[in-house]
Amino acid sequence: MLELGLKVLLSYLLGSLVGSLVLRPVFGGVDIREMGSGNPGSTNALRTQGKGFAFWVILIDLLKGVVAVWLIPLIAVGSQSNDPMISRDWLAAACGAAVVVGHCYPLWFSMKGGKGAATLVGVYAVLAPKALVVVLVVWMLALLITRYVGVATMAGSAAAPVYLLAYEKLPWNDAHVAFAIALALFIVYTHRMNIQRMRAGTEERDWNPGKKHS
Repeated sequence: MLELGLKVLLSYLLGSLVGSLVLRPVFGGVDIREMGSGNPGSTNALRTQGKGFAFWVILIDLLKGVVAVWLIPLIAVGSQSNDPMISRDWLAAACGAAVVVGHCYPLWFSMKGGKGAATLVGVYAVLAPKALVVVLVVWMLALLITRYVGVATMAGSAAAPVYLLAYEKLPWNDAHVAFAIALALFIVYTHRMNIQRMRAGTEERDWNPGKKHS
């Protein structure tokens, strides 16, 4: 169990390296938490700083998810070797959850992080790549229909457990299914303010075919 605790903690700390905030020294000290929606995620990065900045933000946040589920479960932490009593699938799922939580509540940045979408994509790229294809297709369709990135992200994350249960025929107690359900609920939670603004009719639409970003 020590291995599990150490690697989950390491994944959380990795997740706390939020892309837009790590990039501040490179981009003149800009803090996008003081701009736009105040969120340090990729959507606000695109809105306030343009495509170039947003690209690097997405890349960093996505790679965190990849590293957390691909490399961290494999490494020996200190003097601790891999525990044969711990399922590698459950360990990877736990590390994936921890890196997303770290991104949303980063220790290094006063617990004020993003909403977890890009990091979750990185996790699915390793943990369940077929499910990721479904997530991205649903995300795009929802964005085209609603023009809200928040709605698209929640719909995409909800599609993952549906796919794993309905098409992969995995049981409810499978590590990947448990992860997908937990993270779908968590993504809805991180978008709770978006939901409130949409209900109030004050949420800004994030995508417009006729709108050009710098």
